Amino acid sequence: YQILSGGLVFGAVFMIPDYSTTPITRTGKMIFAFGAGLITFLIRQYGGYPEGVSFAILLMNILCPYIDLIGAKKNEEVAK
Repeated sequence: YQILSGGLVFGAVFMIPDYSTTPITRTGKMIFAFGAGLITFLIRQYGGYPEGVSFAILLMNILCPYIDLIGAKKNEEVAK
């Protein structure tokens, strides 16, 4: 019930993979998805607010340029 309730499915299917707000690199995309899931869990589990998906996506969108830098650095190291 927790997984399919609220906007979780909507956020996971339509909002997180949006091209204009997600990182470009593969590593960045994995970090973005993990971070959004972790923040959603923390808000739902320990906060009094049942819908944490929108806040998680907003927070991860704020961090998106920095996540791209992390992903680009890891990809450069692999290419050398």
